[in-house]
Amino acid sequence: SMLLSSATASGRTTSVYAPAHICIAYTDQLVDDIGDALMQTVSEHATLPSLITLATGPSRTADIEKTLVVGVHGPKEVFCFLVER
Repeated sequence: SMLLSSATASGRTTSVYAPAHICIAYTDQLVDDIGDALMQTVSEHATLPSLITLATGPSRTADIEKTLVVGVHGPKEVFCFLVER
């Protein structure tokens, strides 16, 4: 999963409007679990941002007429590239 924070320059729109989400992260930003990710976020920003999104991939819903639709509430594609510092 990727933790997206509203504390960034793009605010709350990052996870909603883009048809594809491209993440470029440093390998030292990887953590073992959600708790570690939240602790890292607090240490970088002093308090938790007003919105945190855990993106695991395209959304899926079958709410409308029980038909499966992918990518309704966010990007249809998610790519993550890891870079060594």
